Amino acid sequence: MSQHQPFAQALSPLDVGPLRFRNRIFVPAHTTNFGEHHLPSAQHLAYHRARARGGVGAIIFESIRVHANSLGRPQAVCGFDPACIDPFRRITDAVKAEGAVMLGQIIHLGRQVEGDFERTVAWGASAVPWSISALPPRPMDEFDMEEVIEGHLVTARNLVAAGFDGIELQMAHGHLLQQFMSPLSNKRNDEYGGALENRLRFPARVLAALRAELGAGFCLGIRISGEEYAEGGLGIDEAERIVPMLARQTRIDFVNVSHSAYVASYSLATQMADMAFDPAPFRSLPARIRAELRTEGFDTPVFAVCRFTGLDEADAMIAAGHADAVGMARAHLAEPAIVRKSVEGRLDEIRRCIGCNQGCAGMLERNLPIRCLINPIAGLEAQFDEPEALPRGARKKVLVVGGGPAGLEAARVAAALGHDVTLWERSDQLGGQLRTAWLMPKRANFETFVAFQIAALARLGVTTIFNKEASAAEIAAFGADRIILATGSTTTPMPVPGSGPVFTLPDALRAPDRLGAAVAVFDRTGEWGTLAALEHFADLGKAVTLFVPAASYAWRTTIYSTLANSRRLRERKVRIATLRAVRAFDGGTLEVEDLSTGEVARLSGFSALVAVDHNSADQTLYLALRRAGLPVMQAGDNNAPRTALEATYQGHMAARAPFPAASGLTT
Repeated sequence: MSQHQPFAQALSPLDVGPLRFRNRIFVPAHTTNFGEHHLPSAQHLAYHRARARGGVGAIIFESIRVHANSLGRPQAVCGFDPACIDPFRRITDAVKAEGAVMLGQIIHLGRQVEGDFERTVAWGASAVPWSISALPPRPMDEFDMEEVIEGHLVTARNLVAAGFDGIELQMAHGHLLQQFMSPLSNKRNDEYGGALENRLRFPARVLAALRAELGAGFCLGIRISGEEYAEGGLGIDEAERIVPMLARQTRIDFVNVSHSAYVASYSLATQMADMAFDPAPFRSLPARIRAELRTEGFDTPVFAVCRFTGLDEADAMIAAGHADAVGMARAHLAEPAIVRKSVEGRLDEIRRCIGCNQGCAGMLERNLPIRCLINPIAGLEAQFDEPEALPRGARKKVLVVGGGPAGLEAARVAAALGHDVTLWERSDQLGGQLRTAWLMPKRANFETFVAFQIAALARLGVTTIFNKEASAAEIAAFGADRIILATGSTTTPMPVPGSGPVFTLPDALRAPDRLGAAVAVFDRTGEWGTLAALEHFADLGKAVTLFVPAASYAWRTTIYSTLANSRRLRERKVRIATLRAVRAFDGGTLEVEDLSTGEVARLSGFSALVAVDHNSADQTLYLALRRAGLPVMQAGDNNAPRTALEATYQGHMAARAPFPAASGLTT
């Protein structure tokens, strides 16, 4: 391949043990919650086949459990039950038929699985719980260790029988084997605790047993955390020692360098770092481990992960000698064909991950199948093809009213399906409420999403009319075969007694200078907008205090992001008062009720109050259109105020919905 070709490094083949990847981009193991009764599902098959068809070099199947007390949620997939072989075989056959290599990650989660679903007892290196709300695990004895080793071997045999090309041993993310390696979770005083050589003893035994079982001709690699990002925990200095120590004992075909530990602290938030993170520190970890391996005489391929959103970033990482391959999980959730579209020069058609963590991490935390804000059919590949791949029916006239996330997605998809699409927007700009979100630098990636949608509308020939206030009469006169009403929602001012300045969140973000130096925020939503605004106001130099009526704050965001926010808010001295309700504000003194006692405190020194409540939707126009018998559908906040995740999904599905039979179109 010519070195002058775009992405020449990322698209070059890579030998990994006995395997050859067709390129150096892979989909790393990531939990999808697609399992059914602890077995791989048809949705797994469709999901991975779409990404293999999209051109990726290799796929690593997610967290295959090796023991009954590591199962956890019903969607988790086991590997020790031979019933997994046939469904796995269907997946490996499908992926390999598309030209990608298929590996499986095998894992024991240790103390993370507390038996809530299966009534099992958690095992760990020591009786150290992973969070303040968790139970301590039972410290493992030598019989438990033998049982876990055997579980790994049985699982490996089943995966070989199912046609996997290789196996990745999970030694990262604070799960069982890392629990032995880390001084934060390993407090043992026997031969498995204390010095690094002792803490490494059990993980090394598992790895050696797997190599002996699989033989020298089968691909076996490891995933390891290069840094726990927790004080007193496993750090890169020790990780640099661990990997060569393992490699000297047992042949390793690749080292997949990740980071974090599954503990309820900042560490966990780094695992799926959201758009507020600078990814540079994460990318230094594989570079250091690779350099150490080369110094020690090992040419083992080293993989890098975290927040790579395009082949340009991967190519630079590989060209710099910092990694041999790059993993893209969320990037492939957003765009399954990211490699193929890059090769074909269709870069403007790539939906780049924005790191919002709403559909992936947010659903994962709720034990729901993962989704994606910017790719509404992610996780639904078994039901839906890409709009561009569908056969064209009769060309219909579609009117989309509203240019926020729901309207943009509806217009894009309807046009991709071959329809004549017109979009009316009441303002002079597209993006809706997302335009307020990207006023905050740490939420600026939403602008990337809107820019992609706007470019897609231009490419697909959508007619956009600005400053158009739609009425029922004008809509009826337009004569559309389908009307998609995506007019959004309205910010609801919260009535607060007193004469003090009370701002809605959008108004506060548009004019932060009007807030003064000391800002009180009263939030009744628990949503991302308020969480991001707290940090934004603090970054502007304001003293910020949050009051919430709930027992916690940001209750509708994901812990995978909130734990990082909590640390940053602490660094900025943002005060958080839970079980508190603001009752009045006179411009200097705030009256706040303690909901646990009913007592009211008078707090002075505040210059402004930002009162955040749920938005409201006006159904007047929709009902008028329905009563007139017009073919109208609602999408996004006009239907019911939610987040951009729901808005894009509803816009997408509204555009795909079959037209009424009388219109003569079937889809």
